[in-house]
Amino acid sequence: MKATIKKIFTAQKARYGHRRIYVELRKQGWPVAKKTVLKLMRGLGLKCKTRSRKRFSSYRGEVGKIAPNLLERNFQATSPNEKWVTDVTEFKVGEAKLYLSPIMDLYDRSIIAFSTSRHPTVEFAVSSLQDAIRQFPGDSSLLVHSGQGFQYQHARWQHCLATVGAQQSMSRKGNCLDNAVMENFFGHLKEEMFHHDKFDSIEQLEAEVHEYITWYNTARVSLTLEGMSPMEYRAHALAA
Repeated sequence: MKATIKKIFTAQKARYGHRRIYVELRKQGWPVAKKTVLKLMRGLGLKCKTRSRKRFSSYRGEVGKIAPNLLERNFQATSPNEKWVTDVTEFKVGEAKLYLSPIMDLYDRSIIAFSTSRHPTVEFAVSSLQDAIRQFPGDSSLLVHSGQGFQYQHARWQHCLATVGAQQSMSRKGNCLDNAVMENFFGHLKEEMFHHDKFDSIEQLEAEVHEYITWYNTARVSLTLEGMSPMEYRAHALAA
């Protein structure tokens, strides 16, 4: 079993702690307890990457329309395209910066669209929203939640929402927990892909972000999705 644990840990680039490795072992048919996995990992000296708590904020004051907090920390959705959440995060490589704007569907926590840019402009944020809207069937009511960043106060963002009849929701100022699921995604991304690796260029980092999001959607074990990845969960739920 130790060899299997080490193989899983290495294959997942030290991104998995004992809980996710336990799920993988159970999938492979190993009759093992979580405490046993934890003990064996400690014995092997395997420690997953730890999370940084530093957060980026694109809030620049009230420069446009502030929407009410309609989501109210209710992060559960009963069907796809019922609730989307988004925000912007920042990466630094030397003196250069890269920004990421993902759109997450709360039904299965999948990243349904994202954009990257050297600058956190309105156009950059709107680009990811437009990509998500292209996939929106338009047959249900949609709530889109974000922070109070200047991008989300802008008329262009709000116009995009209006084209599909979506309701806009915003976190209260200084309340990151109002968008906790998105913040949690950023934390995992930086913990598992960024903070413990060295990047020689923004282009290399950008490629790794694309790779990570593909892996996150299709392969990463989620403890909130019954041990499945977002895409596995969606396929399983919709087939039921």
